Amino acid sequence: ALDHGRQVTLRREVQNLDRAAGTLLSSRIVRQHGAKGLPAGVLKMLLRGTAGQSLGAWLAPGVDIRLEGAANDGVAKGMAGGQVVIRAPAHATHVGRPVLVGNAALYGATGGHLFVAGRGGERFAVRNSGATAVIEGFGDHGCEYMTGGEVLVIGPTGRNLAAGMSGGMLWVVDERGDLDERINPDMVRLTAPDETGWRRVVKLLQRHHAETHSALAWRLLCDLGRVRQQVVQVTPHAFRPRWLARRDDASRRFAKMGQGRGLHVKVPS
Repeated sequence: ALDHGRQVTLRREVQNLDRAAGTLLSSRIVRQHGAKGLPAGVLKMLLRGTAGQSLGAWLAPGVDIRLEGAANDGVAKGMAGGQVVIRAPAHATHVGRPVLVGNAALYGATGGHLFVAGRGGERFAVRNSGATAVIEGFGDHGCEYMTGGEVLVIGPTGRNLAAGMSGGMLWVVDERGDLDERINPDMVRLTAPDETGWRRVVKLLQRHHAETHSALAWRLLCDLGRVRQQVVQVTPHAFRPRWLARRDDASRRFAKMGQGRGLHVKVPS
């Protein structure tokens, strides 16, 4: 796989002592192929059990980790690419939504995808700057200091959500209708998603179900009319859509050219 890009699948049982699964492999990939890594899905790791800390940390593009079980703290922290998918074992008898990942999952991630068919601990996606994630709920301080990427939460969240969040997009399916009591409003605002945002939410829900076979995702997909009324978009005050940023950049360049010719050009605000 490393030398010729051929698809390889590894199957392993894991336990708490198995820490940072996939990290040394990612290091080897980056040393050999650079930051671009390998094509998507070339290296698949099919794991069963309870993974130790930092599963998929600093994951490189091309690595696809699928865990049937649960994982400790630090899942996908610093992830730069690839994908991590976590779901409960098929024979599990959990009541409600199981907690499948610990604290600080996706901390400082810059790329890649994370799908968790269960809940997470505290400080989910803190300092995320480019990864995409779908999860079925998490604890306090989620998406703190987030600067980029996308997170869809289809379950309950803890308090102090989105504190210091200055970029990226966050959507929450707020079934209880009390998200405003758990959000930190200093740098974000709550709105209904626009048409573009709603289409993205549906696409992420579909991808989550396809990757994890989540019963919750399927239930939501079967009742999109109701779900649309419950989805809340959390947008940083400083956020500007890409098309608007491109328009403003072009306007500034045009204004600079006009000033050089003695013309006055107004830049849109």
